[in-house]
Formats: sequence, C-alpha cells, structure tokens
Amino acid sequence: MSSKDEEYKEMFLAEALDNYEELNTLLTRLEKEVSNKKVIDHIFRITHTLKGNAMGMGFDAIAELGHVMEDVFNEVKEGRITLDADLFSSLFKANDKLGELIDAIKTGKRINYKGIRTKLDVFLKKEKASYAAAAPPPLNEEGSTPATTIEEGSPPILKKEEEEKKNSNEPSKEDQPIEEDILREEEGVVEAISELVENKERSSFEIDEDEDEDEDEDEDEQETKIAFSDLVQVPVRKLDSLLNLVGELIIERDSLVAQSVENGNDGNMFARLQRITADLQYGVMDVRLVQIGFLFNKFHRIIRDVAAIENKKVDLILEGTENEIDRNILKIMSDSLVHLIRNSVSHGIESPAERKRLGKPEAGQVTLRARNEKDIVIIEVIDDGYGIDAKLIGEKAVEKGIITKDYYKKATDDELIMMIFEPGFSNADVITEVSGRGVGMDVVKRATESIGGNLKVTTKIGEGSTIHLSLPSSMAVKGALLFELNKQEYAVALSYTEAVVSFTKSDIHKVSNGLMASYLGKTISIIFLNDLYAINGLSDLSTEGALHESFDRVSPGQKLDVLVASYGNKYVGFVVDKLLQQKEIVEKTLSAPIDKLEMISGATILGNGNVCLVIDIANIINTLFKEKAIL
Repeated sequence: MSSKDEEYKEMFLAEALDNYEELNTLLTRLEKEVSNKKVIDHIFRITHTLKGNAMGMGFDAIAELGHVMEDVFNEVKEGRITLDADLFSSLFKANDKLGELIDAIKTGKRINYKGIRTKLDVFLKKEKASYAAAAPPPLNEEGSTPATTIEEGSPPILKKEEEEKKNSNEPSKEDQPIEEDILREEEGVVEAISELVENKERSSFEIDEDEDEDEDEDEDEQETKIAFSDLVQVPVRKLDSLLNLVGELIIERDSLVAQSVENGNDGNMFARLQRITADLQYGVMDVRLVQIGFLFNKFHRIIRDVAAIENKKVDLILEGTENEIDRNILKIMSDSLVHLIRNSVSHGIESPAERKRLGKPEAGQVTLRARNEKDIVIIEVIDDGYGIDAKLIGEKAVEKGIITKDYYKKATDDELIMMIFEPGFSNADVITEVSGRGVGMDVVKRATESIGGNLKVTTKIGEGSTIHLSLPSSMAVKGALLFELNKQEYAVALSYTEAVVSFTKSDIHKVSNGLMASYLGKTISIIFLNDLYAINGLSDLSTEGALHESFDRVSPGQKLDVLVASYGNKYVGFVVDKLLQQKEIVEKTLSAPIDKLEMISGATILGNGNVCLVIDIANIINTLFKEKAIL
C-alpha cells in the first residue's frame, strides 16, 4: 500500500470511528425519544455517509452493514417501521459489529457480521411485505378495483392527459395528485403502478411547476459547489514527532543561554529566541489538545449497558465538555474513566425500588464534569447514590489482608476510603459482569500516577460520592522544582509540591521508625532523601533506623531545606541538600534497563547539559505508607 493510500486509510478510520461513536450516542438518545425525527434523520445521514465512504475505500463489509442500517432508518423515517425494544437491540448489535469491522481494518481480525446483517434484511422484507399487504388497492371512479395494469410501455396515456389539459379551458387542479387525475380520466387503469412509471410521473408532472423549477435550480447549484472543511486531519504520530523536535530545540536553547552566561554575556541577548521557541512549543501543544467531550460522549452507551445489566435506571449528565486536554492524556485515562463510570452505576446508584423507598427519583444520576484550573484539568465523576461507608471499607480491607487492624484503627476516614483503589479490593459480595473481581479501581490509580496526576474522594452517606481527578493539561511540558542532592540535580513535579519550608533539627522529632514535624498545624512525616537513596529498595524502609541516619548526623542549629509534597491526601516533607529553581522541563521516560527504577519517573536535560532525574513522588509516598515506614 502506497503512503498516499495509507494516509487515506487513516483519514477514513478517523471519520468512521467518529461515525460509530456518534451512532452509539444517537441510538441511546433515540431509545429514550423514539419519535425524535431530528435524531432519526441524523442517524440516516451518518449511515449513508459511512456506507458511501466504505464503498469508496473498498471496505465492502462495512458498506454492506451500513447499507442495511440505512435502509432500516429510511423505513423508520417514512413511518413504515415502528421502533421497539427488539429492533433497538438489533441496531445496537449492528453498530457494535460496525465498530469491530472498523477496528479490524487495523488489526486484520476476521469479523463475523453476516448474521446481524441477514437478521436486519429479513426484518426489512417482512415489514415491507406487511406494509404492502395492509395498503388498500387504488380504486377507479366507479369505486371498483381496476382489472388491468399499465405496462412499462404505457406512458402515452400520460401524454394524452397532458394534451387534454392543454386543450381544456378549465383551470388545472394542482392540488390533486397526478395518479388520481389519471385514474379519474382513464377507465380500467391499473391496480398497481410500477415503480418506474411512478418515477416518470413524478418527474413529468409536478403539483406546483414554478416552485419545483426553483427548487431544482437550487439543488443543481448546491450539487455543483465543492465544500472544503476548515479542519485538517493529521496523524497523531506526526504531532508527537514534531513535539519531540520542539523539545530538543528547547534543550538546545537553554544550553546556548547557559553557555552565554558562563562566558560573561548578558542572558537577555537571547530573549527573542526564548520567546519564539516558547510560542512554538505552546503552539504545537495547543494542536494536540482535544475537547474533553470527545471522550465524555462515549459514556452514554456505557451507562446504558451497565444500567441494563444491573436492572437500574441511570441518567448521564455531561458538564464542561468544551474544556481541552492533551489527547495522549485522554487516551491514557479513557479506561480509567470507564471503570469509574461502571463503579458509580454498580456500587453507587441504588435499585429503582430502593431509591423510591428513600424518597429519591427512580432514575439515578451520574455526572461527568470537567473544568480547568491553571495548567490542571479537574475531572469529577459524581453520583447521587449510596455514598461510601469508610468503616465498611476499612473492615473489608482488613478482611482481604490489604491493611492491618492497627492501621485500620489509626487511619482517618479519607485514608480508609482510598483503599478502594488498592489492587484486589472489592466491596461487592457477589461477582457479576460489572463488579466483584477486585480489578478496575487500581487501574485508575496507576494511570493517574503515571501522568503525574492526583485523585481524591469525597462522599456523604445517603447522598452520593464524588471522585476528583486532577490531571495535567499536557504531558509535553511540566512545571518542576529543581533541587540538589549529593551534588546531583533532581526535579519534582510542581503538581505534587505543596510548599518549601525551612526546619531546624529541633523542629523534627523521632517517632517509632520515622520522623515527624508540624506544618500549618498538621503533623507530617519527614524523610531525608539521602536515606532513601542509601537503601537497596523501598521494601527496606521498615529496617530499624533506616530513616534516622541522616537526621542523627545533623548539627542542632543547622537549617534544613524541606520540600513538602502531597499525594492522595498524604503529606510528606523531603529534606534535600539545596533548593535551586522552578523551571518548565520536557520529561522523557527512561528506557531499559533503568525503566524499572522505583523512585524515578523520568529524566530531562538541563541547559548546562546535565541529565536531571525526575523524582516519582506518587510512588514514593504510596510505598512509604504501604510499608508502614511512616504514619
């Protein structure tokens, strides 16, 4: 396949996937509003477009299935077919097959689609036959059924009528259908007129000739116009490549500025270069942004399917769909949001009978809300269901061996609720298609951590729960705080950084195997990063005195630079040798064999040419609390 054909294929895939997702949304909406003609017309146009595009590209299977769906909605549009539950079930299955066929273009997988296509074909033939049988035969002027039929060579009868009209002094009855005129003037006209003759009649005789001539002219004008979209579809890999090049350019720019300053020159001489490269960087980042509604609109079908499995009634409300986020972040978080939505319906929303007993509407409500806060996108999944019982979650976690009884007694409600994101945890008593396997919510946590995001849960018993996801709007560049440790530069993402403070040894106290200090009226754990790097792995944290060695060597009056970081409602103060500066960095993931380092999430290159490692705050804090090294 040539590069041009490959490009056309990618463009078809992008549009076909959009059509498939839009059909899911429209079918779900139509199921609730079966008489909505706008939705019916929209579905008909989409299936028609998809069929045409697939035929043009040579994807016959997609064209065949799209064609039969188009025929169904043509009959629905004309009022000859009534939509019911069985037909909706078949249409959803057909659309699922369409999605599989579209995906199979990339994977080469063989998809069996002829079953559902044949089912819809048979349904159409039966409905057409039933409609034809129910239609009364046309009658002549005497009220009897005509005995003869007009053959294909019979249009002269029509010409005769036209001549009689011209010779007549009476005004023409334009408000009468032409077929009726013919039947009234000709004895023994046919019982049924063939489709070909009907088409000729409609094209030869119009009810209002002047108006129709104007409409024909307008249609001809529209057909001759060529419309160009304002959008250009670009493969994501090209944007990724361009962004990588811009990242390299930024690194080289910083290197030039650093060398110039070292040589005694004024760093302002590169001010214009810095401004242009920064504009270029943010311009490319902006191209990668997509509206979050692109993902949110997919959940109408998911809500519908899960609610059907659970025998519940659930409405989905979308808010803030116009907010934008990096496409790669959206792709990484898509599965996580599916788990959150399914969890809200399965565990959060009550059954219709229970909701009625509690005085709530029978239909539960799940809200997906998005908003921007500086460089962060906040996504909230809200339900108006049971709420989360922290004590019950804690008991389940102890029962499954995720936490100890001692930790359960000491932990706050917020800390216990966060146990729902631990691997293997499930609050369901029975395993179903949707829940009970202990997988899903831990996927949310891992995905959020992998992109430098944060999550928390707020809940109120009887009123519902809200899961907050704080995600960076872009993965291309991130704000970071640089610090020095053992004469090596490190970075920590600003999204995890709460504050930078200065302590003395007297401000820090030994508690069990850890260190504690007071910050803004709260007690937080203190960790010397040197102690972390001195151990073989995070699993060695519980070793007696492992976190006291650096503290014991500190002199009483010595000032300590402490970076206060937070993740999952947990606060930890990290003691570093020296705080440097705040800077925007282009973080790169580590490649094998160092990609499995527990405390490092990536690396960047500074202007001085040094490699700067990025500390994985989320993993460190999680491990510290999990290993019970700190409390």
